[in-house]
Amino acid sequence: MTRIRIDAVLVQAVIAGALSFAHLHDLAEAAGQDGWKAWAYPVSVDLLLVAAWRRMRTTADNRAAWVWFVIALAASLGANVATAGLLDLDDVPAWLRILVAGWPALAFLGGTLLVHSPAAAPVQPEPVPVSAPPAAPVPEPAPDVTVERAPDPAPELPSAPAAETVPTPVPAPVPAPVAVPPALLDHARKLADTHQSTTGTRIDSATLRARLGIPAHLADAITAQLA
Repeated sequence: MTRIRIDAVLVQAVIAGALSFAHLHDLAEAAGQDGWKAWAYPVSVDLLLVAAWRRMRTTADNRAAWVWFVIALAASLGANVATAGLLDLDDVPAWLRILVAGWPALAFLGGTLLVHSPAAAPVQPEPVPVSAPPAAPVPEPAPDVTVERAPDPAPELPSAPAAETVPTPVPAPVPAPVAVPPALLDHARKLADTHQSTTGTRIDSATLRARLGIPAHLADAITAQLA
C-alpha cells in the first residue's frame, strides 16, 4: 500500500495560493467585476506569473520575462495588501476600477509576448582554427660533381705453359722398431719351438698373434726376432 507523504512546502504553497486567490477575487468583486468575472481575475494573474517564471528558466535573455513577472507579482501583492484593511472595499477609487478593468488586456498582451517571442539562439562556440600541417621541406638541388673515371687496366697476356715436372717418389716411412719385453719374447720362443716340433714348420706371425693375443705389429716384431 502506497503511503501518502505530506510535503510542508507543498502545503504552504497551497495555502498561500488560496489566500492570494481569495484576495484577488475580493478586490475584483469590489471593483465592479461580479459573478464569474471576479473568479477569472485571480486565474489570469497566477497564469501570467507562472508563464513569466517558466520563461526566465528556459531563456538566456529573460529581461522581458522579468518585467511581466514583476507586473503579475505586483498585481497579486497589491490585492493582498489592499484587502488587509488599507482600502475601503465598499468605496473603491476610480483609478483602481480602471486598473482592474484594463487588466485582461494587459494580461493577454503579456502572455502572448511570453509564448510567441523567439527564444534566444544558443551561443555557438567559436571554431578553433586548425593549424595547417607544416610544409614539407623542399630538397636543395645537388651540386654538379664531375667524377673522373680511372683508365681501364691493360688486359693480361696469357703466360707461357710451364714445363712439366716429374714428381719425385716419396720413400715409404720406415716403421720404428718395436720394443719387445724379454719375458714375452721367451714365452713366444717356447711356443715357437713347440709349434715347430709338432708341425715341423716355423710359426708364423698370425699364429703367434692368435696364441698370445697381441697386436699385429708386436707379433710381427717377435716373429722377426725368432727368425
